[in-house]
Amino acid sequence: MAGFRIGRGRDNRTPQQQPQRQQQQQPRQQPYGQQATPPQSPYGQQQWPQAPQYGGQHGEPEYFGDPHHAQGGGPGGGDPYAASNNPGHTTAFSIGEDPYGDGSTYHAGNAPAPPAGPRLHWKQLLSGIVLRPGPTFWQMRDYPVWGPALVVTFLYGLLAVFGFDKAREEAINATLANAIPYVLTTGIAVIICGLILGAVTHTLARQLGGNGSWQPTVGLSMLIMSMTDAPRLVFAIFLGGENALVQVLGWVTWLGAAALFTSMVSKSHDLPWQKALGASAIQLVALLSLIKLGTI
Repeated sequence: MAGFRIGRGRDNRTPQQQPQRQQQQQPRQQPYGQQATPPQSPYGQQQWPQAPQYGGQHGEPEYFGDPHHAQGGGPGGGDPYAASNNPGHTTAFSIGEDPYGDGSTYHAGNAPAPPAGPRLHWKQLLSGIVLRPGPTFWQMRDYPVWGPALVVTFLYGLLAVFGFDKAREEAINATLANAIPYVLTTGIAVIICGLILGAVTHTLARQLGGNGSWQPTVGLSMLIMSMTDAPRLVFAIFLGGENALVQVLGWVTWLGAAALFTSMVSKSHDLPWQKALGASAIQLVALLSLIKLGTI
């Protein structure tokens, strides 16, 4: 054994038999432009696989895909609803939540605005039209007023016969059996006239961009028509339609009716006064030609 010599600190193993520790610690040099291969775990630990591309691997469900890739690269970019719009993805919403709106848009139709106040009693309604028309029209813009409108218009129609000189003479000279149907017919005709003219005013207001309901508009227009002509009618019954005072009252009450019609349509339909006056123009002209000019 004399020829056998042991070298201290040397390793006589071949390069193939040496441990590959250095190779594990130093990654291989990759050609320029290619991605380096990640190093292997020195202790045999399992490496987590990289997340597959969007859509999943072959034969794998889509919900195992990369959620950040599905949403356009992460929380800061892309469409937040992109993943929920594909099969296998869902998005939770709260009850009553609109996922495509901010929840603040209505209706125009929009849902109508809430009433400005409680329904007025008929006494408050009639006095309010004369004393405080603006707040009264605003408060009653969503309430039908058929009861007061029909009663007041019918009573006005019964008395309107005596406001015309010729009609009054015929009614006075006729017998009671003939006068009663004549007066009742006139009252019903005035109601029908008020309904038609009110419907025309409401239709014009809607054409000009108004959003009010037809029942309050027609009912209030009938009240305005009857109540504004009442002062002239009272004097015309005793003085006749040709009297100068009756003629002055006729023009003054007609101008008052124009102001009340404008205020009512403006409050009921949310229109500026110019459009409100335009919507009331046909009814005002009809009242002037049918009632005022017949006695003035």
